[in-house]
Amino acid sequence: MQNKRDRQELSRLRSTLRDRLAELRRVLKVVFGRSVLVKGNVYELARKCGKPNCICTRGELHRSMVLTWSEKGKSRLLSIPSGRVVEVKKKSEEYLRFRRARARVTEIHREILGVMDRIEKLRREEPLR
Repeated sequence: MQNKRDRQELSRLRSTLRDRLAELRRVLKVVFGRSVLVKGNVYELARKCGKPNCICTRGELHRSMVLTWSEKGKSRLLSIPSGRVVEVKKKSEEYLRFRRARARVTEIHREILGVMDRIEKLRREEPLR
């Protein structure tokens, strides 16, 4: 039979478990979304072209919006047409939200297992001898 302190601890652990499951449901809404994801980060790139008489040699650099991502351990860079910058940026932000949600699901999973282990320990009884 469990003592009062064990029962109180079990109650607290069950409440924690319910909270983690509710958080998991909230986080999974991002995963269940239907928006298209684009891996990478969008930013403005400023650079010199290398032509000796170009205005960029006097400090006014050429600017373009690019998408950068890692693939097989290498950084990739792709210039984004000006008409698609907003679209690609939104898809890139959705990808980041998805990855953060995935990481949080992993953390929640670990927390749930830890709580379940503590519940098991409090509920378990030694075999009869």
